[in-house]
Amino acid sequence: MAKKTIMQTVQGDTQSRHVLGLSGGKDSAALAIYIKDRYPDIHKRVEYFFSDTGAELKEVYDFLDKLEAYLGKEITKLSSGKPFEHWLKIQNQYLPSAKQRWCTRVMKIKPFEEFVGDDPVITYIGIRADENREGYISHKANIKAVFPFIYDGLVRDDIFNILEDSVGIPEYYKWRSRSGCYFCFFQRQDEWLGLKRNHPELFEKAKAFEQQVRKKYDWKDGEVDVGGHGYTWSSQGTVDELVAKAEKREKERGIVASTETLPERWQDILRVAEDDDPEDQACLICSL
Repeated sequence: MAKKTIMQTVQGDTQSRHVLGLSGGKDSAALAIYIKDRYPDIHKRVEYFFSDTGAELKEVYDFLDKLEAYLGKEITKLSSGKPFEHWLKIQNQYLPSAKQRWCTRVMKIKPFEEFVGDDPVITYIGIRADENREGYISHKANIKAVFPFIYDGLVRDDIFNILEDSVGIPEYYKWRSRSGCYFCFFQRQDEWLGLKRNHPELFEKAKAFEQQVRKKYDWKDGEVDVGGHGYTWSSQGTVDELVAKAEKREKERGIVASTETLPERWQDILRVAEDDDPEDQACLICSL
């Protein structure tokens, strides 16, 4: 008798809940479509969910609506129950960072763990066969992660083919390399510039978080202003400084690259672009 594959094994697990988290990003969306087309029995049982911080881009919500229609199943919206501003206050106005990802823990992972409770759960993760990274979602013993793309050998090009043959690629990829909150601290300098150009009102909101007057009580001097580390989205400077650097680099690159022939479609540019450094990637539940 032939040995069962991992996917055949999980497909036969009728005792566990099957869940698939959608971030609004390309990989998790492609995985949902792949499950629907390749493993229809799993698709019938899968609970699709999205952890909504309330700070996502409009393009993310539009894409999820399109994906929900294609899947023919509801995408459950999870929430921490409070806006980002509330949790920021709880964190003493200390902005989240790559080293202090309290936003992911509080606004993404905790709602997910409450959603699954203590039930035995199989969660499907969209890490590809050509990637070198691990996905942290939860350490709960009742949650088992499986990686269909890795088991079946799907790589980056396969993901783009799946999306372009179905719901298309999310529009924000025109200027951004990941999904997630509009103020995500993992954004590169050119992505902050993209936010300013595509969503100037959100850029101003992100900047306002940096400009908040923060105070603490000092026994000698009473209430004093607090500044320094932890009060900008990036350790490289304020968002205005990041944008200025990106504009300067864009101008310099534009002169050099003026004679280069680039692919006409932004989708083609994205398809050949390099992935982020594995050491500097957002939490998968946010951006995959």
